Amino acid sequence: MKWITPTLVALASAMTLAAVPVQAQEDASCRKVRFADVGWSDIAATTGLASVVLQAMGYQTSVTVASVPITFAGIKSRQIDAFLGYWNPSMTPMMEPFVKAGQIQVLERPNLTGAKYTLAVPEYLYDAGLKSFKDIARFEKELGGRILGIEPGNDGNALIAGMIKQNQHGLGKFKMVESSEAGMLAEVQRAARGNKAVVFLGWEPHPMNVQVKMKYLEGGDEVFGPNYGEAKVYTAVSVGYEARCPNVATFLRNLQFTTTMENEVMLDILNKARPEKAARTWLAKHPEVLGPWLKGVKTVKGEDAAPVVAKALGG
Repeated sequence: MKWITPTLVALASAMTLAAVPVQAQEDASCRKVRFADVGWSDIAATTGLASVVLQAMGYQTSVTVASVPITFAGIKSRQIDAFLGYWNPSMTPMMEPFVKAGQIQVLERPNLTGAKYTLAVPEYLYDAGLKSFKDIARFEKELGGRILGIEPGNDGNALIAGMIKQNQHGLGKFKMVESSEAGMLAEVQRAARGNKAVVFLGWEPHPMNVQVKMKYLEGGDEVFGPNYGEAKVYTAVSVGYEARCPNVATFLRNLQFTTTMENEVMLDILNKARPEKAARTWLAKHPEVLGPWLKGVKTVKGEDAAPVVAKALGG
C-alpha cells in the first residue's frame, strides 16, 4: 500500500466555521458532552482528563466505547459529540471520506504530538535479528506465522491485514490475530516471560513501553508512515458542534497532552483505576495544566472556569 500524505488538517481548516464568542448562549444540549472511546487506554486517559474538567465546570459527560468505524459513524450521525483519539496518519484512510463529505470536522491543532504506531517486538527478539519488517518472514516458524493485533475494526489491524493480503515483505502466509488491547498485551507479556518470539502492534504513549523491553521495527514507512509510524493525535467533532457549543469547543481546542502525561494516567488505568479517578488523581498533582486548557473558557454558570475547576480538583 502506497502512503499518501494526509490532507485532512487542511481540509478541516477550510471547513471550520467562523468563531463564535464563548460568551454566546450555548444550546441546552451542550450541557451534556458525549465522548467516544475506541477501547485504547490512551483514549480512556485523555477522555477521562477532559471529562473530569468538564464536570468541574458543571457539564455532564458520557463515554461510548465503540470500534473506530462505529465511532466515526456516531460522530457523523451526531450521536457522539467529540473523539479525542484520531491518530493521523494511521486512521486517515477511515477518516478521510467523512471529512471530504463534510460529515465530520477535525479540529486544526493536534492534542498530542510525538506519538508512534507500528509493529514491535521484545528486545531479545530484536537482538536476535528481527529488526525490520523485512525480517519478519525469516522468523515465520518461531512466530507461528502470527502477528498480534488488537480489537476487530481497528485501523492498525486493517494495515496489517493489507500487508498480508498483498504479500508485502513476504507476509502472505501470516495470520493476524485479533483480540483487544489488554488481550494482546497479556499475550506479549507471557511470551516475554518465556523469551518466545512475538510480533505485535505497538504504540506510544502507552505504559507497554516501560512494562515490556521492546523495540519498534524499521521499514514500515509505506504501511504505518515514516519514522516508526510517527503520529499526531487530533480531536474530531460533529459538524456544527463548534457553532452550537462554542464554550466546550474552546476547551477542546485548548487541550494539549504529552506522552509523559498520558503514560502516567494510563498506568493507573491499567492498574484497574477507573479513567476518571486516574485523571482526577493526576490533575490534583499537576494543576498547572489547567490554566492553558481553560483559557477563555467559562463554567456552565458563566464564571471563569480556571479558578472554579482548580478549587474543585484540589489544585
